[in-house]
Amino acid sequence: MKVVNRRARFDYEFIERHEAGIVLTGAEVKAVRAKKVNISQAHARIINGEMYLINANFNGENIENPTRTKKLLLHRKEIESLETKIKAKKLTLVPVSLYTTRRLVKVEIALAKAKRKHEKREKIKKKDIEREIERELK
Repeated sequence: MKVVNRRARFDYEFIERHEAGIVLTGAEVKAVRAKKVNISQAHARIINGEMYLINANFNGENIENPTRTKKLLLHRKEIESLETKIKAKKLTLVPVSLYTTRRLVKVEIALAKAKRKHEKREKIKKKDIEREIERELK
């Protein structure tokens, strides 16, 4: 089971990816297994040396607060290195995907740089041109 944040690929340029565990309640784990999760508006932040996933929406039964802040599990050295990179280069932490491995739920976090509007437009133009060329070749 895998939930992918497709919007992140369009809005950000990924520099580095990390896998992190996530602390969830039982109802939230059921929502993940049923693919009732939306991480398109979510982001990660380091607060007091700990990493948290903010604004991830878990829609399921018996979930009191679907957008509560969830703690991410990473080694202290990883968090410290990410924190220094974020401060030095003005980057953000974006959840790319949320998936299960056996009985565990993991989050793939990317250290990312936000794309500007003109960069997004150029990418769309390139895709359109490639599509037209492919049609003409057939």
